[in-house]
Amino acid sequence: MWKPSERLMETIRHYASFPATGVSLRQMVQFGDRPSTGTLFRASQFLSEELPIRLAHRVQDLGELPDGLSDMPSIKKVQDWYAQSFEEIITLSRPSLTQEVKSRLLRPGRMNGGGSKILSEVTHNPSVREGQYRSSPNSINGNGNGKAAAAAGRRYFVPADDHADWPPELNDYNQRFAKTLQQIKRRHDSVVTTVAQGILEWKRVRQRMQIDSTIQSFLDRFYMSRIGIRMLIGQHIALTEQTHVKHPNYVGIICTKTNVRDIALEAIENARFVCEDYYGLFEAPKVQLVCKEDLNFMYVPGHLSHMLFETLKNSLRAVVEQHGADRDQFPVTKVIVAEGKEDITIKVSDEGGGIPRSAIPLVWTYMYTTVEQTPNLDPDFDKSDFKAPMAGFGYGLPISRLYARYFGGDLKLISMEGYGTDVYLHLNRLSSSSEPLQ
Repeated sequence: MWKPSERLMETIRHYASFPATGVSLRQMVQFGDRPSTGTLFRASQFLSEELPIRLAHRVQDLGELPDGLSDMPSIKKVQDWYAQSFEEIITLSRPSLTQEVKSRLLRPGRMNGGGSKILSEVTHNPSVREGQYRSSPNSINGNGNGKAAAAAGRRYFVPADDHADWPPELNDYNQRFAKTLQQIKRRHDSVVTTVAQGILEWKRVRQRMQIDSTIQSFLDRFYMSRIGIRMLIGQHIALTEQTHVKHPNYVGIICTKTNVRDIALEAIENARFVCEDYYGLFEAPKVQLVCKEDLNFMYVPGHLSHMLFETLKNSLRAVVEQHGADRDQFPVTKVIVAEGKEDITIKVSDEGGGIPRSAIPLVWTYMYTTVEQTPNLDPDFDKSDFKAPMAGFGYGLPISRLYARYFGGDLKLISMEGYGTDVYLHLNRLSSSSEPLQ
């Protein structure tokens, strides 16, 4: 069983004193448009500094939770995973480069045939308070400014000058780095369920019914940071693969022409299938989609399908439970997609009886669920992050809202008790919002 040494923990504490550097979707796309050996090496350099900082914040956070939560076996297990991943990145041996190669790496290349201009400015997400998801809320002090400036200097997104061949050591390092990231991604696959398991352990030991606001905001920060870490890792692995095979419309895991209608139809089909399976229905409630066929924008399709699937699953469940599983016909749930200048908004309207106003804040609380018996967590069920049972953990909405906010959107809910609920999913179509880590 791997355990961190005291020396490693000391290094982690040092890294945790630096702030994370947020990256926007547009920057990722402009940077990764033509990944070459030199450009990927620059990205590896950025990530080999940025990921340890983000991982260190998580190790620190997991060790400082209130009310004995840090002592739960599942929380300790996750803390060790983060520490081990931190160690693997910082101990990966780097190539020794000649002065000439170093200066070439620092010379920016030309972007998409145009001049080398620094990438588009980021915009602020109106749904997020400043510092709401910051990794270390208490460590922003007088001397933090220099660190923030240093962080801004670690430009992940400046393509390198690619006019000549690069030495083979660079390619070798890129491959080793991508392999390490794959290993880390696999290790962290079941973090969401393992942390949820830790909270269940804590609730049993402490005989708590609900989690308090301190733990709620820790989970928000923790899961938001996890989305960011997995986004950077997934993007880098995909860019490395795309040096050999280029997918049209894809830059890493970002699709520059994500078709909203296609993804909505797939999410509807999946949610109806899960609903039929769970309730033993011959046919799940019908879902009507109103969306232009050619509505495309730049997004991560995996994130969008996850949010839509979770939202629809909740709606269908409410409809079946409100009207009874033995009904022949159910009211239709409507999905309406509207396109504005800033946002693409998707409204999911159901007739599932609604939620009392007093219960609306609870909808955003982790581990809040209206299911009588929370299923015991099988750590393997969450391998893809996106496979979930019909109901049970009360994780669907809070985590979907984090996915929406991660790239400048939001998820809102308005309910009419006694009738139904409308969920509004706002997606930032300008793709210029930075990760909300500052």
